[in-house]
Amino acid sequence: MRRIRLRTFVAGLGVLLWPLAFGAAPSAADALTVLQLAPGVFVHLGQQLPLDAPGHDDIANIGFIVGSRCVAVIDTGGSMRIGRALRNAIKQRTTRPICYVINTHVHFDHVLGNAAFREDRPSFVGHWALAAAIARSRDFFLQHYADDLDQPADAAQIIGPDRAVQHTLDLDLGGRHLHLQAWPTAHTDCDLTVLDDSSRTLWAGDLLFRDRLPALDGSASGWLAVIDQLSQLQVQRTVPGHGPVTTDLAAALDAERRYLRALIDGVREQLAQGGSMQQAIALVAAAEKPHWLLWDSTHPRNVARVYEQLEWE
Repeated sequence: MRRIRLRTFVAGLGVLLWPLAFGAAPSAADALTVLQLAPGVFVHLGQQLPLDAPGHDDIANIGFIVGSRCVAVIDTGGSMRIGRALRNAIKQRTTRPICYVINTHVHFDHVLGNAAFREDRPSFVGHWALAAAIARSRDFFLQHYADDLDQPADAAQIIGPDRAVQHTLDLDLGGRHLHLQAWPTAHTDCDLTVLDDSSRTLWAGDLLFRDRLPALDGSASGWLAVIDQLSQLQVQRTVPGHGPVTTDLAAALDAERRYLRALIDGVREQLAQGGSMQQAIALVAAAEKPHWLLWDSTHPRNVARVYEQLEWE
């Protein structure tokens, strides 16, 4: 019964607990702001908003890379509105066809704009576990984010991959090669990174959060292991899933590592002392709070997940 209650508590937190707003989102009539990071590499930076705020469909960093033959889109935003705005931004900058839509993981703010690209007939590419994760999430997306789809909302608008990355995959855009890597369970069970060889730009997806508190839906210990591998990469710049672009990947990962380590160590200490989940939420990693946005809702959910994972170790 204790485990059932615990799972119920965690599930409830997953749906209900999210942060306070920090700023306003652009109106639907606004064009998508796109920055060129390097020749042919474009990003739109999402805003630091909670999931229940107006503009919650525009919180993820999304973008595209242009080769001499075609274009690859990397994540499509949290709605058809954002997906269409991204597609329009691409069409304003190049006449080359869109050949790939790459999703870095399953979360709604990265995938619900996929259907805006259907008429381009791209290959939708993702981690080998993404198709199953999309299938598991369709009902949830329709229940909680139906307004972000074309009306009437239906499951057909939630598009998963037709091409899976088992370990690594190289895509040729014409004179430009992208190196895709599927990772073990970390932020989620379907995290994927994209490295543009030409510019040495890494798209880290939500394996890297900056400013916004990391949200855990996978394994904290697994995430730490992936961070150790990512920190060894030689890149010029990194686009995180959320937050500003960085030219110092190792330092950005250090901040995330510090929080996740404090999360694991703090929960273990509470469990050793017989502390409840509520006590753990109040006490674990409290010193980290000043360093992150959107703490008050995301952190309790993270603690609950780690508590459940470590309770039986």
